[in-house]
Amino acid sequence: MSQPLPDGVETIPRPEKAPAAVKAALAVVAPDRLPEMVEGQTRAMAEAIAVGSLSPIHAFVSHWATVVEIERLPESAKAYHRANYLANHAPSVDECRAHAVAVAELYRAAFSAVNG
Repeated sequence: MSQPLPDGVETIPRPEKAPAAVKAALAVVAPDRLPEMVEGQTRAMAEAIAVGSLSPIHAFVSHWATVVEIERLPESAKAYHRANYLANHAPSVDECRAHAVAVAELYRAAFSAVNG
């Protein structure tokens, strides 16, 4: 039986910020989200072709690197998913807003960690 990791311990190292590395990391920390990632990659590539810019692909990689950053840190993942659940099941708009702010703050912190 596996033991829980101590606070602050990473389940995997932070991957290189490249599509293949982020996808491989996601397969470890949140494999259930791989179909969502593949769909997003397809949309980002189509948009990049349509607008003639790599910006959609950069945004796609940045987003999924952020998701991996949240999921690879057990305490971060737990806090993020708890706040997200509570935001979606809050009995009042004020409580929903408070939990949504927590979700956004956790996402922004992870985004800053991987995107500088």
